[in-house]
Amino acid sequence: MTRILSGIQPTGGVHLGNYLGAVRYWVEDQRIGESFYCVVDLHALTIPRDPAELRQETRAMATLLLAAGLDPEACTLFVQSHVPQHTQLSWLLECTASMGELRRMTQFKDKAAKGGEEAARVGLFTYPTLMAADILLYRATHVPVGEDQRQHLELTRDLAERFNTRYGPVFTVPEATIPPPGRGARIMDLQEPTRKMSKSAESDQGMIGLFDEPKVVERKIKRAVTDTDDGPDAVRFDPDTKPGVANLLQILAAATGGDPAEVATGYRRYGELKAATAEAVIELLRPVQARYRELEADPATVDKILRAGAERAEPVAAATLARAMDAIGLLPAR
Repeated sequence: MTRILSGIQPTGGVHLGNYLGAVRYWVEDQRIGESFYCVVDLHALTIPRDPAELRQETRAMATLLLAAGLDPEACTLFVQSHVPQHTQLSWLLECTASMGELRRMTQFKDKAAKGGEEAARVGLFTYPTLMAADILLYRATHVPVGEDQRQHLELTRDLAERFNTRYGPVFTVPEATIPPPGRGARIMDLQEPTRKMSKSAESDQGMIGLFDEPKVVERKIKRAVTDTDDGPDAVRFDPDTKPGVANLLQILAAATGGDPAEVATGYRRYGELKAATAEAVIELLRPVQARYRELEADPATVDKILRAGAERAEPVAAATLARAMDAIGLLPAR
């Protein structure tokens, strides 16, 4: 059976890149086999968080996933911390991983370099083992990942194989699901089109939030960086030499279901391209925003869905954890 697992942190809000690159395809794929999607609130603790804000953002993220189209009848949606087996298995995997492996993780090196490794939280260092536990608990066969998470998935595979070799066949070794060309668009910053659109950017002018008002979306896209080329073929899909224009074409194509190179043939001037892109994004986000407002007004329903999701997820996670604990030699509680 195909079993899919993916998660998203409840920090900083979801932007257009998250939606076009991941969330929209979770919705499309949720009926392929068994699908588990979680709001990974424990991962958000690797940096200092305001408790009230974290609780609010966790529910808001779950609400957004439902608004985007995740159907609790078709998939299992839950909050990571509601299933205690995640942290329990993480410890077994910490005792399987090596310091060298974790030190090589690019995200740890990059984030620790900003604030100094001595000041970095231990959770930032061991984050990949918790991510591995998230995946292995559900015996996921496929994990949708972007390039920035591929290294963590490779570690997950290595840990699963090592554990299985030492203690017996407990874990399913997952495969990465890399979006094919034209699917899972990589959306770049509107102001710095050579870097990925990100919640952590210094300015929000390069990022379109999923709840940005139409006028805000229009303004940000109108101010998007292009170039000074004004020739007859200025609007063309050429990420290497025209990254700003290529990014707008990628956004327009992803929002309308087209191909960036083909979409480019319909425009001669940047102004026309920007106007069409803004209109397409506004229309794409309109139903998601409307559904979110409906769900936001009924938090009890969202909480009920999350409780039901955790109740479905925990028996699956508990069975895997029990097998792992028995295999590694821990004395059964009963």
